[in-house]
Amino acid sequence: MAAEADGPLKRLLVPILLPEKCYDQLFVQWDLLHVPCLKILLSKGLGLGIVAGSLLVKLPQVFKILGAKSAEGLSLQSVMLELVALTGTMVYSITNNFPFSSWGEALFLMLQTITICFLVMHYRGQTVKGVAFLACYGLVLLVLLSPLTPLTVVTLLQASNVPAVVVGRLLQAATNTTTGTQASSQPSQSSCCLGAPWPESSLPFRKPEIP
Repeated sequence: MAAEADGPLKRLLVPILLPEKCYDQLFVQWDLLHVPCLKILLSKGLGLGIVAGSLLVKLPQVFKILGAKSAEGLSLQSVMLELVALTGTMVYSITNNFPFSSWGEALFLMLQTITICFLVMHYRGQTVKGVAFLACYGLVLLVLLSPLTPLTVVTLLQASNVPAVVVGRLLQAATNTTTGTQASSQPSQSSCCLGAPWPESSLPFRKPEIP
């Protein structure tokens, strides 16, 4: 009976949150004060919590653009540079077989960021260009994740994270300044997204977990 009861719990926790040795230590031997295993459980639990939280980071921005039917005030170049940073983190982590808790955040932020890229193009009357961009990005991602891409290229992409984010933020700030000047001279002009900064994400600067 105990083995049957342990079955579903073990499948849930191992290896997502705990290695099998720690599962046995905590839930078979009931050594609930085993510090090394508790640290692993806490670390992986927090990692998965961050991944879950990343699902909601950019959704308000997406809904705001959809509601206003406008992407005015957003710099497409800034969004694309952020996409480069997120892609570098994700590809580097997958290539090095890091646990999902260390790169899942990048995956969900990437999906939200690429959605914003498409919406910016769509509301600028470039829907066909936006669809082509999605197709090209998918193809590039497949190539980066394939054995065809040398590890040095993946490492360089990861190393470009910080410069990409910094330049992207500067471009967005410049766009906000320019749009703000235009809005002040034309009060009736819509500026739905002006002054709505991109959600802060420390992802490109996070050091991936090593299992």
